[in-house]
Amino acid sequence: MHLSSTPLPGASSPASPMRRRVTAGGGALAGLALAPALILPSQAATARLPVVPYVATPPDVVRRMLALGRVGRGDTVYDLGCGDGRIVIEAARRHGARGVGIDLDPERIREARENARRAGVERRVRFEQADLFATDFSPATVVMLYLLFEVNLKLMPQLWRQLRPGSRVVSHDFHMGGQWPPEQIVRIRKHSLYAWTITPDLRAYATGQP
Repeated sequence: MHLSSTPLPGASSPASPMRRRVTAGGGALAGLALAPALILPSQAATARLPVVPYVATPPDVVRRMLALGRVGRGDTVYDLGCGDGRIVIEAARRHGARGVGIDLDPERIREARENARRAGVERRVRFEQADLFATDFSPATVVMLYLLFEVNLKLMPQLWRQLRPGSRVVSHDFHMGGQWPPEQIVRIRKHSLYAWTITPDLRAYATGQP
């Protein structure tokens, strides 16, 4: 396995069976080339969003996402569109973190709860059937994403408003355009991982505070 970790020029410093369903609607998948965002948060909020199919993240990619998010025992990891719960379960099992998984599919939530029970971490994680855009992420110190470009863009201002400075965001395969360039990009085979940190300036901009 070849891993590369490449900072994005100009950036500030400080998956197996099927993809998670978080929201429905129409729309075409945006290109994956890292270029200035063509959809600003205000535009993304009003655009109809595509359905996000459920695709499970491979175990080695899960482990690399947790490492990229610098997950430790004191962290609370939120996985938005959690599928079978493997990311927050691994965060609890391997790193001693707490975790919350959010998904719209009740079958995935049932599966995730059973997986947590089997892994012996059900007291450290919980899973909720909920709409991501009506969810409070403020307790999170790390947020994991495996959604779509358009969905990431709509979530971006919500993440800026709700997450505390120093919180980390890691996305599998989909970035957030030039408006929020990733601080780090990691390639694992055909997978791309993107990482960001919430800064005080982002939080202030999103909340309108000086």
